[in-house]
Amino acid sequence: MKIRLKRLNEHYHFETKNERGDVVYLDNKSEPNPQGASPMELLLMGIAGCSGIDIVMILKKQHIEPEDLQMEVEGFRVDGAVPNVFTAIKLNVFLKGDFSPEKAKRAVDLSIDKYCSVAKMLEKTAEISYDVYLNGEIIK
Repeated sequence: MKIRLKRLNEHYHFETKNERGDVVYLDNKSEPNPQGASPMELLLMGIAGCSGIDIVMILKKQHIEPEDLQMEVEGFRVDGAVPNVFTAIKLNVFLKGDFSPEKAKRAVDLSIDKYCSVAKMLEKTAEISYDVYLNGEIIK
């Protein structure tokens, strides 16, 4: 796996590109009018994307096609810490479809606790927690 980074202006705007040519723009979020996501936001996007892929794959193996999957992910850091790593990450997973709450919860549990490579890396510095919602109802 390999990416390339190119600086696009005199500030902090960068273009990253993977080997397939997919482009992601980065910027410093403290700049006025940032032109891309911050590197730390990309980590949160990474855990959401990784877990989302896992959840859909796990459900599909059970012949379940979720109608919708959305996530909110929030990262928490200690102000002023250097480096300013995430100490906690909270995911809210919103699923919609005609399947049991147990299957929804199990798919998310397997993703976060076992399969999501990004979560497994980030759990070394951050406590990862999550809530699962199915059709608008939280699963306990």
